[in-house]
Amino acid sequence: MDSDFTPEDTERGRVLFAGECDFIAGVDHIRIMIPEGLPEIAFAGRSNVGKSSLINALTGRKALARTSHTPGRTQQLNFFEIGKRFNLVDMPGYGYAKVSKSQKKDWRKLIRTYLKGRASLRACFVLIDSRHGIKEVDNEIMELLDEAGVVYRVILTKIDKAKKSELGDVIAKTEAELAKHPAAFPKVYLTSAHAKENIEELRCVVDQIAM
Repeated sequence: MDSDFTPEDTERGRVLFAGECDFIAGVDHIRIMIPEGLPEIAFAGRSNVGKSSLINALTGRKALARTSHTPGRTQQLNFFEIGKRFNLVDMPGYGYAKVSKSQKKDWRKLIRTYLKGRASLRACFVLIDSRHGIKEVDNEIMELLDEAGVVYRVILTKIDKAKKSELGDVIAKTEAELAKHPAAFPKVYLTSAHAKENIEELRCVVDQIAM
C-alpha cells in the first residue's frame, strides 16, 4: 500500500469515515436510479470476495454493508452517503453460479448501464481475492470499465488468509494483467478487513479521489 501518505492525510481519511454514513437507496433497476449529485466511488467484486466486510472496515461500522455466508447477497446498487462528501456505491456481487441466469442478466444490464451513464462516478475499486487472483469474470468487469472510461483500481482482499509464499506471484500477475487495461491504475492495493491491514491507507486513497 502507498507509504507516501502523511499523518495529516491519515487523519483526514479517518475523519471522513468517522463522520456520518447514511444509507440513501438500493437500486435494482436503472429506471429508479437516484439523481446525480455528490461524487460517487463504486466497489465491485465477485461474490464472497469480502466486499461488504471491507466497506464495513473502512467505515468502522459492523453492519453498514450486509455480510453473509451466502454469496450473492448484494442484489442491487446500494448507495451510502459518506461524511456528506461522496456516495459510496456497493455494487452487486458477480460470478456466483447459484444465481439464476435471468438474475445474472438483470444484474449485468444494471451494472453496464450504471457504469456507462453516470457522470458523477469518479472511480471504481475492483476487489480480487488474493488467494485466487484475477478470474475471467473479473476480466469481464474490467473490460466493461475500460469501455465506459471509468478509472478503476484493484484491491487484493483477504491477504491475512493468503499464503505468503504465493502472494508475491499473485501481485505480479495481477499488475501484469492491469497493464493490458487502459482504465486501470497500474498498482494493486493489499487489504485485510479481518486484520484491519492497510485500511487507514485505503481511506486516504478514497479521500483523495473524493476531493
